[in-house]
Amino acid sequence: MSTILITGCSTGIGFAAAEFLARSGHTVYATMRNPQRSPELAQLTKQNNLPITILPMDVDSDESVKSAVAEVVAQAGQVDVLVNNAGIGPTGAVEEVSMDVFQAVMQTNYFGTLRCIQAVLPGMRKRRSGCIITISSVAGKLYSPFHSAYCASKAAVEALSESLAGEVGPLGIRVALIQPGVIDTPIIDKLEEVPAQTNYPNQARLLAYLKTSAGQHVPASVVAEVIQDILTGERSGFRNPTGADGPVLLGWRAALTDEDWIASAGVDDETWIAGMAQMGMDVRPQLAAFAVVK
Repeated sequence: MSTILITGCSTGIGFAAAEFLARSGHTVYATMRNPQRSPELAQLTKQNNLPITILPMDVDSDESVKSAVAEVVAQAGQVDVLVNNAGIGPTGAVEEVSMDVFQAVMQTNYFGTLRCIQAVLPGMRKRRSGCIITISSVAGKLYSPFHSAYCASKAAVEALSESLAGEVGPLGIRVALIQPGVIDTPIIDKLEEVPAQTNYPNQARLLAYLKTSAGQHVPASVVAEVIQDILTGERSGFRNPTGADGPVLLGWRAALTDEDWIASAGVDDETWIAGMAQMGMDVRPQLAAFAVVK
């Protein structure tokens, strides 16, 4: 069994991965920015006597990442597997989202992933073994209007990981991406309303889709299962789409030209609603809920 370091474990996919992998017999180091604010995983660990150690780690900080990785090495001897999961996902129009938000998203989703990779690679390289799994998103390949900050960060993560895989594969280190669709996690609850003064009311469509898809209640545990499949070798691919809509969305995008994909954002509401219905999504109630009232 492996010693696994996971980022962003306070809720959602990170929480589910920590629990699932620990129950599968791995030694898990679950990190989060403020463990005191998220006691649920500690309580679960104690109640079930799980092999989980919770450590503070802020992926936005060089020193915090170095300190946490050093602590894992001091306790366990090495990091066999890194699971990059920490991330944030705001929405909004390019014109209207502040530069601070764009920088914050890239800082956490991209540079945070890079910091953790650089921190564990020296040990993996010396041992000529290890595995780096990064939770990307369908957004890393499917660039939706009004999701630009998140999509850009995930596209960067995909490029980084593919380049890295070629560098470290000859050294015995595996790199893999997981591309979830919409998973029912607290990140969906953090979606903001469409700004009342927006010049881009169509952003209600993205929010309506995300909320409707989350209503299918695909649990974060499905991503945890994919992590385990990668570790056991049941999945050997570099990219691993998952979730109810992950493979569907990526297949849909791949079937369209860039021009047709871009043009699809300009259809009227009824045409868009009908298109979503063909995918089994009744988005009309959520679209009405997010619509901007002028």
